[in-house]
Amino acid sequence: MSFADNFRQKQQKQREPALALRLRLVRMLPRSRLSRMKNPSPAATASRPARLDLARLQQSRAYDALMRLPMTAWAMFVAMFQVIDLQHYMAKADPALPDTVYAINIAMRMSGIAFLILIAASVLLRGRPAGKARGIEPRVSALIGTFLIPAIVLFPRRELSLAAGIVSTLLILTGNALSLYVLSQLGRSFSVMAEARRLVTTGVYRIVRHPLYVAEELAVIGMVMQFLSLWTALLLAAQIAFQLRRMRNEETILGEIFPEYDAYKSRTKRLIPGIY
Repeated sequence: MSFADNFRQKQQKQREPALALRLRLVRMLPRSRLSRMKNPSPAATASRPARLDLARLQQSRAYDALMRLPMTAWAMFVAMFQVIDLQHYMAKADPALPDTVYAINIAMRMSGIAFLILIAASVLLRGRPAGKARGIEPRVSALIGTFLIPAIVLFPRRELSLAAGIVSTLLILTGNALSLYVLSQLGRSFSVMAEARRLVTTGVYRIVRHPLYVAEELAVIGMVMQFLSLWTALLLAAQIAFQLRRMRNEETILGEIFPEYDAYKSRTKRLIPGIY
């Protein structure tokens, strides 16, 4: 017997115990399970094409265009009410109000309107995503983080001193103006959900990874000051928690799609330069 034949016989003997064990395990399985393994149920077989069709639909241009409509409609709807509020304020403003305060209030409202219009334009013109976060949690966090704060208008407005009113107004004005600037840099990469389109690392994104969240929270804090209570403070805390979760979800998908994101992440802070 040759060396090769002897080697093959040894390999065959080594495989026999494993094959015998597999055979015993298969015999131990219930007949119903063996039948399902050999002959999948019609429902399971039918569900496969349905899953494939849904995945194909989500990748289509029609689905992508349809998903842009709700955010665009919401931004334009709120912008319309902001315009009505601006007209009402200009008609009913107290003549004794200092010109500086009047000008700040006008600028605050106009910057908010411009920000909403830019959001609508960014959603309509943005590119198709190269990747999306998986699961329901990223979508829930994004929706709650985006739409929770408008609920504060359901609470009673608080009477502020002149100084506190100016601080609140300046925070809203600064936040809206910064949001407008950041959104113009983000361009077609803007997204509400955790999606990856294009990695932006220039401009203000060289300083922190999420400047739009910083700008938005400045405006949110200014708004909450006008309705400040224990409940609105809790609402603000919940909104910040969901926003932080959104950032983590976005960083995860950006890291998966763009290999250079890890290097960018290592040299920048999330929100506050040099701190966090």
